[in-house]
Amino acid sequence: MTTPTLAPTPSIPGAPADGTPDLLDVLEAEGIHIIREATAELERPVLLFSGGKDSVVMLHLASKAFWPAPVPFPVLHVDTGHNFPEVLAFRDATVERLGLRLEVASVQDYIDDGRLTERPDGTRNPLQTIPLLDAIAAHRFDGVFGGGRRDEEKARAKERVVSLRDEFGQWDPRNQRPELWHLYNPRHRPGEHVRVFPLSNWTELDVWRYIAREEIELPSLYYAHEREVYERDGMLLAVGPHTSEAEAAQAAPRSVRYRTVGDISCTGAVESDAADVDAVVVEVAASTLTERGATRADDRLSEAAMEDRKKEGYF
Repeated sequence: MTTPTLAPTPSIPGAPADGTPDLLDVLEAEGIHIIREATAELERPVLLFSGGKDSVVMLHLASKAFWPAPVPFPVLHVDTGHNFPEVLAFRDATVERLGLRLEVASVQDYIDDGRLTERPDGTRNPLQTIPLLDAIAAHRFDGVFGGGRRDEEKARAKERVVSLRDEFGQWDPRNQRPELWHLYNPRHRPGEHVRVFPLSNWTELDVWRYIAREEIELPSLYYAHEREVYERDGMLLAVGPHTSEAEAAQAAPRSVRYRTVGDISCTGAVESDAADVDAVVVEVAASTLTERGATRADDRLSEAAMEDRKKEGYF
């Protein structure tokens, strides 16, 4: 009796010669699986899209998940009014290129009509919670895709891939669902919603390696460029429309890039000459600090700053 010959396993581009998927293949497949499963279960999902690198990668995964059909849900940006101009321009260009519907919740609108008050430190990132929750309620979104990763910050490390939020948008870290065998449960009662994090198991280095492999375009400020910056509490902050005269007087041009993007008044730059994606990958691989720990002033407000905000409904 002749033993049948098995057909060779098709190779995956970029995988080892024996056809075994590498880490990026596994992470990509997991992210696409999460997006597809959640979309199938939810009625009105939305994807948080700021133009930052994690939301760009998440949108790239969503595009792959449903190709050749378009992404079947809108994108939502909570605009602080203190965003980097390069990031807003990139956001708008991406939305137009992919034919997406963009919903914007404006912190400035809330300040103008008195629903929110400007903070003494000028930072607007913590003010995003109420506009976000109001936008979720107004559009009846029952699932919100976010680009949070567990390696960013210890509060995010506690959160499940699918995270239940109650009728007030709040998160209870003691009330989370098990996710054994990659089974995710987005079910919720009326008024509740879930946050879904397809990049939970990625690291900053994974994100950059994936950007390099997929040749994903990013806002220019992620790469080394000359910018007027000044130092505050050990951080390099960019000069902008809301910079005080005293701080602007201390500013000087330096070669910097951004590891994370948020409110211009609280997001620090790092000195760098990494002008392309390969150089950034090398730089990130050598770093011993997370991007938020090194460059986000809003996470330094207290030891539990991020967890307190997440309990209230923050990203």
